[in-house]
Amino acid sequence: FFFSFVARRFSDSSCSQLRSLSLRRMRLQSSSIRDAVAPFASRAAALALSSLLAASAVAPMQQAVADGSTEKFKFPPIDKSKKDRCKFVSSAMGQANAARDELYDLRECKMSGTDAGGFDLSGALMEKGDFSGTNFKESQLSKAYAPGAKFDGADFSNGVVDRAYFNGASFKGAVFSNAVLSGTTFENADLSDTDWTDAYIGMFDQKKLCKNPTLQGENAKTGAPTRESAGCGPSA
Repeated sequence: FFFSFVARRFSDSSCSQLRSLSLRRMRLQSSSIRDAVAPFASRAAALALSSLLAASAVAPMQQAVADGSTEKFKFPPIDKSKKDRCKFVSSAMGQANAARDELYDLRECKMSGTDAGGFDLSGALMEKGDFSGTNFKESQLSKAYAPGAKFDGADFSNGVVDRAYFNGASFKGAVFSNAVLSGTTFENADLSDTDWTDAYIGMFDQKKLCKNPTLQGENAKTGAPTRESAGCGPSA
């Protein structure tokens, strides 16, 4: 019994010493790992901070500021010294939010009868320009800004013309067949003889559209009755 007792005490003492030794080794290893990692962690933090500062210093990409629900905008003066300014250039970015590396300025341009079929013209500034009879079939004009512009007889069939601003523009005889027009404003626009067959407008936008007193007549190209094609009832 005595030898058994001594053996157990010796075993317990040995286990305790081993555990103590193991804990000391683990602490030393943890301290060594922290000391080894610390410089890299500091470097990583410094690198992340420098990257963040560099990103904030770089000028962000220009985005279209036009929106169908906004009324006032501030733009730089028209640079009329650019001889090639008034031409259609499709965005290479294909961005529905109209991101470009610079403003796409077509303000006051005389471009009637031109062809922009299939072009991405999102975010274009078209205020007071003349685009009568222009082919905009399957084109994208998201967030276009065109108050007071002239689009008489233009064809927007199968196009995406959402969130655009057309306050006071003229669309006499224009075609919007199967076009997406959600969020776009046509307040005070001339919509005589337009065709809206199968266009996606949205219930709220449609209600505003139906209140336009010029929404009358029949489209000369398609023969579609204007108010009926827009889903509006008889005018009051």
